[in-house]
Amino acid sequence: MQSGSMLEELPLISSKRLFLRMATQGDIPEVVRFYTENRVYLTPFYPVWYEEFFTQEYWQNQIQIDVYEFFNDKSLKLFLFPQSNSRRIIGTINFRNFVRGAAQYCTVGYSVAEEEQGKGYMTEALKAATDYVFQELNMHRVMANYMPHNQRSGKLLKKLGFVVEGYARDYLMINGKWEDHILTSLIRSF
Repeated sequence: MQSGSMLEELPLISSKRLFLRMATQGDIPEVVRFYTENRVYLTPFYPVWYEEFFTQEYWQNQIQIDVYEFFNDKSLKLFLFPQSNSRRIIGTINFRNFVRGAAQYCTVGYSVAEEEQGKGYMTEALKAATDYVFQELNMHRVMANYMPHNQRSGKLLKKLGFVVEGYARDYLMINGKWEDHILTSLIRSF
């Protein structure tokens, strides 16, 4: 269970139209709704879904893991909430694979609800989230990778200043198939 003092220490990031924060136990029905409603839309961009992923029981455990990983400097999983409806989840940003020491980098993945596409939410959210990761978590580099056919993601990353650094064949297994990815990164500039 998450104690009150731990919850107070979780990040709350604000942008012009959004709040970005980690999920709490009270958000579980909304997390399940987000993924269930967007399952068909997001499937081509995710690893194979397991049925338990869409259950409240799964998320009770996963939210505890996410909080543990944040406090142990391993990851940061944020959900996007519109300021106009601060209980409704419209997207996710997931910083993973924290590497410290001489490297100071992590990877990022993200998704936004199908009905919220094209409204600039992810541009706004990813900018605010990467600023937080650079300033508060002291990362030097954030890496994001996208499949070549996902031009929307490529344009988003370019707009935010991510630079293409390479091309990886059969990089990740997405929806049951090995997929090539374009490798990009954003370096802390302040």
